[in-house]
Amino acid sequence: MTTPPTLDLLSDLVAKARAAGADSADAVMHHGVSVSVERRLGRIEKLERSEGQDLGLRVFIGQRQAIVSSSDLRPDALAAMVERALAMARLAPEDPFCGIAGAELLARSFPNLDSVDPNEPDIELLLARTAAAEDTAMGIAGITNSDGASAGWGSGYSALVTSAGFAGENRSTWHSIAMTAVAGTGTGMERDYDYSSALHAEDLDDPVRIGRSAAERALRRLNPRKLETAKVPVIFDPRVAGGLISHALGAISGPSIARGTSFLKDKLGQPVFSSKITVREEPHRKRGLRSRPYDAEGLPTQARALFDKGVLTTWLLDLRSARQLNLAPTGHAARGTSGPPGPAASNLTVDAGTLKPQELYAGENALYVTDLMGQGVNGLTGDYSRGAAGFWIENGEIAYPVSEITIAGNLKDMYQTLTPADDLEIKRGLDSPSLRVDGMVLAGR
Repeated sequence: MTTPPTLDLLSDLVAKARAAGADSADAVMHHGVSVSVERRLGRIEKLERSEGQDLGLRVFIGQRQAIVSSSDLRPDALAAMVERALAMARLAPEDPFCGIAGAELLARSFPNLDSVDPNEPDIELLLARTAAAEDTAMGIAGITNSDGASAGWGSGYSALVTSAGFAGENRSTWHSIAMTAVAGTGTGMERDYDYSSALHAEDLDDPVRIGRSAAERALRRLNPRKLETAKVPVIFDPRVAGGLISHALGAISGPSIARGTSFLKDKLGQPVFSSKITVREEPHRKRGLRSRPYDAEGLPTQARALFDKGVLTTWLLDLRSARQLNLAPTGHAARGTSGPPGPAASNLTVDAGTLKPQELYAGENALYVTDLMGQGVNGLTGDYSRGAAGFWIENGEIAYPVSEITIAGNLKDMYQTLTPADDLEIKRGLDSPSLRVDGMVLAGR
């Protein structure tokens, strides 16, 4: 992938905005290339390569700000961009909390994240990965169809320059493989999938393993039953357990706290999860899917425990929400080119527990959830209600697959009962071991 002399270009754009009347300004650019292929039942169904770039300029006049984005980097287009941004800023409403970071807050050194694989795979290699995954799945008895295998590669570049003296750039690559298998026939068909993504090809899961796993998952889902309404322990498979944590991240986001619209708005420094739960953020993890050397406002990022033995230690703050709350920013800003920054966390993991997954439900009747549907989570109250599928556990043993059920509770109560297993794998960017939640309502037939 080639990129223009971006830091010079952005620095020049910011300088022109200042010269034209902006009190301060920043500029960002994102440039990316992606290649994707899809194969179904031995035939290529998609072969696509795309490349794009986008630039965003943000200017400030007093306490007014405006943002303009463009993919046109010609000099006359950039000059018009500056003019348009300043004209918009003069008409914008005042915002007492807007503004760029002062020089004293800016990151001055950037860690090596080992985020670039120098070897771009050719189309034949991507197709070979899809073939290995699909052929493996289709070769397993009971698999009757394929929803396709896909493979991809991409390379991305981002840069940020601010009028306070920050200039930084970041590059990364990624590889992916996915397979969806179908088991059974007629109205009794079931499907499931598996996938892998990594920044370096050598860290990508074996496509053969992906195909086998997708097939085995689909076969396990055959002949599901419905359940009677009950109140039971619920075990969340690692593939869906991270979702429980993501709801907490939304609830500790600075804008939600500043608006008072979070069910955790009064919980800073207090227990939110059980003492068995520690949630760590590692933005400098080498080859991490969400690693970043600095945030979108040029502030340093750092490793920390967002929840330490259950206790909430920090909000996720960008500059604006930090000013609203009269707190220091935490280096969590993220942004595109056409909007202002907002908080987002980097690589997250829930510490593994000491129990094997089977020990989470030893000798008990429980529900093991592998899939969740719907968006039934209220960020203001913490009320939680999701469609679910998975397996019924009877006397500590997986008995049969289940579907068409709903699980419900309140996150404030659910979090207090979380118990982690020891099966943590780092593979998604937000990673959790299996989690047990006690006393959830299961609504069945």
